[in-house]
Amino acid sequence: MSARFPKFLKPDDESFSSERDAAPSDDHVTSFVFNAHHSLNLAAQRERLPIRQYRDQILYCLERYQTLVLVGETGSGKSTQVPQYLYEFGWHHKGLIGITEPRRISAITLADRVATERGELSGETVGVSIRFITKCDPATTKIKYMTEGILLREMLADPLLTQYSVIMVDEAHERSVLTDTVMGLLKKIARRRSALKIIISSATVDAELFQEFFNLKKKKDETDTSVALTVEGRMFPYDVFYLQEPCPDYVKATVETVMKIHRKEQSGDILAFLTGQEEVLKALDLLREHKEASGKDDLMILPMYGTLSNTDQLKVFFNVPKGVRKVILATNIAETSITIPGIVYVIDCGFVKLNWYSAESTTNSLVIVPTSKAAAEQRAGRAGRVRSGKVYRLYTEEAWEKLPEFTPPEMRRTDLCSTVLYLKALGIDNVLRFTFPSPPPAKHLLASIETLYALEALDTEGNLTSPVGYFLAEMPINPMMAKMLYKAGEMGCSEEILIVIAMLQVQSVFSKPVSGQASIRARIAKRNFEVAEGDLITLLNVYTAFIENGRTKEFCGQNFLIYRNLKRAHEIKSQLCSMLERELNIPLLSCNGNVEVICRCILSGFFPYAAYLHHSGVYRTVRGNTELAVHPLSALYTVEQPQWVIFCELLHTTKLFMKDITVIKQEWLTELAPHYYHKVTVRDDY
Repeated sequence: MSARFPKFLKPDDESFSSERDAAPSDDHVTSFVFNAHHSLNLAAQRERLPIRQYRDQILYCLERYQTLVLVGETGSGKSTQVPQYLYEFGWHHKGLIGITEPRRISAITLADRVATERGELSGETVGVSIRFITKCDPATTKIKYMTEGILLREMLADPLLTQYSVIMVDEAHERSVLTDTVMGLLKKIARRRSALKIIISSATVDAELFQEFFNLKKKKDETDTSVALTVEGRMFPYDVFYLQEPCPDYVKATVETVMKIHRKEQSGDILAFLTGQEEVLKALDLLREHKEASGKDDLMILPMYGTLSNTDQLKVFFNVPKGVRKVILATNIAETSITIPGIVYVIDCGFVKLNWYSAESTTNSLVIVPTSKAAAEQRAGRAGRVRSGKVYRLYTEEAWEKLPEFTPPEMRRTDLCSTVLYLKALGIDNVLRFTFPSPPPAKHLLASIETLYALEALDTEGNLTSPVGYFLAEMPINPMMAKMLYKAGEMGCSEEILIVIAMLQVQSVFSKPVSGQASIRARIAKRNFEVAEGDLITLLNVYTAFIENGRTKEFCGQNFLIYRNLKRAHEIKSQLCSMLERELNIPLLSCNGNVEVICRCILSGFFPYAAYLHHSGVYRTVRGNTELAVHPLSALYTVEQPQWVIFCELLHTTKLFMKDITVIKQEWLTELAPHYYHKVTVRDDY
């Protein structure tokens, strides 16, 4: 039975879809030319990067201005070369040269690349620091790549960043909440430390916003303290193709497009963008079925998403054997920052998964929404890095015209509890007046302050409490999880809670085969772990069984579990254990299977996310009275619905679904959170 594939239409060529399968013309062949500098040694490659001709201007701007906003197209070399120019010019004698990256994989690969260009190993002159992993030598490291969260934590110990001479905020156009927090704090530091130089690196033309934000002059006749410089990138041309008709399932359309490219197109690797881990794994299973059905071993299919282990993420950069095409299924982790060698074809599903915060119910929802034009262009740019390429957008050209220009900054649409904690820990009392590049809605800030007060992290004056507030600020996890862990030390179940937290960091651990028989066996295997107390205790059962059976791939295969995610959860659990033992005064205790103690401890952290079963048959939040449903993948989906639950996350698709649910008793709410719930209020709502 022949497969059906999406038909693509080139905007300026009505006959394209019928000519697509014909033999390529000479013009088409000559457009696929490899980078002429690819075979040169590293020093020669550096000289030929577009940013090289701007080296003197960059150094001059830093000498004259405190802040440089550097706008460079993807591929210009700003992430790897600017730190080396600073080092060669002697800035490392004044202090560390720090570069922040929005993602772990970006920090690791860029540090490795710069170290290689210098003829060294990562961890010598060029170091890297991400959550739980640090490869830096205090005596020799002068260039330090790190995630933004690491820099924020360093500010807790050194608020003025006195050990740094230059801070470069890379990929600032992504506008994550951490990026905006870092920029807000750097502006405050810049007022106190005129010697600190700041570089804001962006791939899109929003230089004016950043330049004005960092311009510290108070009067019109004063000299500007910031300047913008635009660097031309080196991009190869790429063709963009749209669907003639909207597709009903972009995951299946992605798989079909991959197979069509593989059969019809010349050599070159494929990068496909999807919205999240579940979609990536679904597409991965479908592609493996196609590969097995063909009987050929000419495809290497690799996933790429945020919770994947560092080792597995790095696999996408490895070369493949001759005659094998690499297919990378990625979330927007691959949208910017990193260059995957060999990518010629890009498939854009047209959607992205974003956090969206509701101040009324104080909950974060994961919402799948159309991507923005700026993000779509970033995705398309992956196809023009090493040679001319082709971009397949799984939506019509009319849909493209309706896309928003930019994605709203995360600061304006997410929970700000962690941000408020950071600012309070740094001694910033009035967070409502703190200057962000894009100020968050006041109601979001107020709701976050109220939540932190309910978690006992802030007192009635809005100050950080001791020891709870400082503990929550110290932990590199969600404040509700941190509070749960703090209470676990008192309740005697910290071992179990550490496992629950680690498992929540890696999303799904259950594989979902597409084929009928395998799908049935997977559901049966999952039921062996499921319990009436809910999803978090189910995850605890899975991890315990994984450890008891030797952490083997065979055990995971037999029980339809995702080995790499369980392995990553084990790594996180071990890292959190060592952190508790080394730095924090939390005893590692086990409750020896007392499930009620564990459920009560979970409630002690996530009590704001309580819901009850309404007489209409739907769940409603206690606060906000928002209608919710149990997620189909929950252990509680097919059983008799409990009266009271708490959840860790909401996902908005066809409905607002609760994920990671735990069954509780009504009286626990007033017992464990009497400052948040009153019996009369709960009874009236019910």
